[in-house]
Parts: sequence; C-alpha cells; structure tokens
Amino acid sequence: QVRFVESGGGLVQPGGSLRLSCAASGSIFSIYAMGWYRQAPGKQRELVARITREGSTAYADSVKGRFTISRDNAKNTVYLQMNSLKPEDTAPYYCNAWPASNSWGQGTQVTVSS
Repeated sequence: QVRFVESGGGLVQPGGSLRLSCAASGSIFSIYAMGWYRQAPGKQRELVARITREGSTAYADSVKGRFTISRDNAKNTVYLQMNSLKPEDTAPYYCNAWPASNSWGQGTQVTVSS
C-alpha cells in the first residue's frame, strides 16, 4: 500500500505563492497517476490538479493558470506550485493517487489571509 506525506503549507498573503510537496512510499509510485486534493471547511473534497505517470496534467477551473502540478518519479514525489493565491484557496491539501485510493495522509494546511 502506498502512503503519502504532504508538506509545504503555511500562511501566506493574497497574491503570494507556496510550493507543496508529497513524498510517497513504495516503488510503485511511478505507475500511478497522482492528484492534489483539498477540502475547505463545510465543503466536499475536490480534485485540484492531476498528473499522469507520463506527465500529462489537468486542473480544476478555479486554479487553472495559477497552479502547476509536477512529479519526480525517481524521488517518488509530486509537487504543487501555487501562485496568485486567493483566500478561497484556504484548505488542507492532500495528495493521493488519481482516482483516489483509501490511503490518505495528514495533509498540509494552506491559509491565505491578510
């Protein structure tokens, strides 16, 4: 079973940037499409961005043009570069396979506030 450890969150002002990282255990990481998800309070968890093992990407409309997902299969790591952050981006962020498995990590909190 693959496990995920997210990091890189924090408090940032509107318009700022953060880079999230997700370390996955297990050598089978490279065979999975991966995704970044978030769940704002009172809302359902949503897929923010996804990337295939070959590097093809897709984004939610709300983050398109501002977020970039990437991966390093040699390091079993997936990244999310977040620019031009908005208060509505505030949420804990999680990585997982896409489609998501039942193996969720602790997540990393992103708070966008002045």
